Amino acid sequence: MNQVAAVTTADKTFIKLRDDIVEGVIPAASKLSEMELSTKYDVSRAVIREAINRLATCHLVERKANVGARVVALSAKGLVQLYQVREALEGMAARLAARNMSDEEIAGMQALLDSHFNEVKDDERYYQEAGDVDFHYRIVTGSKNEHLISVLINGLYHLVRMYRVQLGMAGPRVTTAFDEHQHIVNAIANRDEELAEMLMRRHILYSKNNIEKKLSND
Repeated sequence: MNQVAAVTTADKTFIKLRDDIVEGVIPAASKLSEMELSTKYDVSRAVIREAINRLATCHLVERKANVGARVVALSAKGLVQLYQVREALEGMAARLAARNMSDEEIAGMQALLDSHFNEVKDDERYYQEAGDVDFHYRIVTGSKNEHLISVLINGLYHLVRMYRVQLGMAGPRVTTAFDEHQHIVNAIANRDEELAEMLMRRHILYSKNNIEKKLSND
């Protein structure tokens, strides 16, 4: 029984720590102290150590000799490399989604976009929670390709969210990003695999350019 509780505590701590990093509560490039974090989250250092190890596999934390664990820095170089991978793989995911998503799943994705519309219209922010309420997450899982899902969701998803949440989801880009999402859904609904891939690749390229501009202005 205790083992189950410990696993639950470890999972909860990992998720909380991950969300705090993604949202900038724990700043990018900051050093992670097991002792300080165990006090902050009211758990043992062993639980924090496990969470940090899991965060390293999500590419949110890096370990360096003689330095210890740090949150990744958000850099122009890191952005370009990450978004090059995203452009290729999410483009492929959109192509496969056009082939493999059910009509019901596509209708659900359209309903999700409809629910986002008022948020975008009202305050020029486009904050999407993680998981099933995130447009990109739906398309990746809709590809039905387990290897693609593993690489994008388990490996890169939260690092992408970190860039998006902290640098990419406010201002004029919000409206155009939303419109691009709608065009992608239309292509998937029409089962136009080639167009879906092209629109997704272009969408990610535009997003990269927008975030890169913000990084260069800081």
